[in-house]
Parts: sequence; structure tokens; C-alpha cells
Amino acid sequence: MRRMATYVGFLRAINLGAKRKFPKEAIVRATEAAGMTDVATYINTGNVRFDTTLRSRARIESALEDAYREEAGFDVPTIVFTAKELKAIAERALTFGESERHYVSLLKEEPSAAAVKAMEEASTAREVAKVGGRAVHLLYHGSSYGSDAKLTNVQVEKLLGVATNRNLTVVSALAQKWC
Repeated sequence: MRRMATYVGFLRAINLGAKRKFPKEAIVRATEAAGMTDVATYINTGNVRFDTTLRSRARIESALEDAYREEAGFDVPTIVFTAKELKAIAERALTFGESERHYVSLLKEEPSAAAVKAMEEASTAREVAKVGGRAVHLLYHGSSYGSDAKLTNVQVEKLLGVATNRNLTVVSALAQKWC
């Protein structure tokens, strides 16, 4: 019998506007329908913890995306990390020092060295991107993540591919709660 492993999934672009609603209860139901167990969610922004015997991240993401499409009626790109990977992302954030705002874009795929270089070279004194594995830390100094920022998840996706974004407070809370 295969041992269960704990994973954390991040759902991209849900609960935005009237047509992309996907409540926590439906996320739990769909995650269980995909064969995952011990499912839990955290706030209504698409964060889900689960156990599975599957070990292939691609297979886990595919199973979840199929179940989410069936339940929600629209595509829900899903980005999965092991509990250990998520903990490392939260711990790495501590190495960057203080910033006024800190967001983390979580990547579906490992970026190429050239893409990482392009992302980090887009940094300015007010907006800094630090890429490590499948996570991009976006640090803001005197700039906000809102309309005046140039480094946002939109820029991350242009350079590095499918990503979803959470503020560091959420990433740290999830790592503390689930890892």
C-alpha cells in the first residue's frame, strides 16, 4: 500500500466576477472526487490542502483540473506543491529583508534560466523580483501591487508561464498551518 503524501494546491483565477465563482465547499467536493483525501481549504481564494498516493505533480494537477472543470463549469488552472516545497518558499521569503508589500507568484512549471534572468532584470529600485524554483517573490518598496506596479502576476506570466499570486501573509499562514 502506497503512503499518503500531503500537497497544497493553488487555484488560479477563481472567485473573480460573477462568472468564475467556485466556493470552498465545491472545491472540497471536487478535490475529493479527484481521489484526494483529508481535504481542507483556507480562505476563499483557491488554497486547498489534500493527501494522495499519487506522486506525479502533473498527474495530480491534471486530475484536479478535470474535477474542477466538471464541478465549476470552467477551466481552473491548478498549481501544486508538496508541503515541503511550500515551507521552503515561505522560509526563503525571510531572506529578502523588509519590504512594504511582498507577493509570491507560484509557477506551474520550472522556468528556464533565460526566463529567470529576464524576470529579475525587470526589477527596479521600487519593485524587485526574486525567482527561486517555481516561486517568484515580488517585493515592493514605495510602490503598490495595484495599478501603478509594473511587476505583477501579469508580467510574471508573460515571462515565466502560468502562475497564480498570493500575498506573503497567506503563503506564510498556509506553510505554518499545513506544513
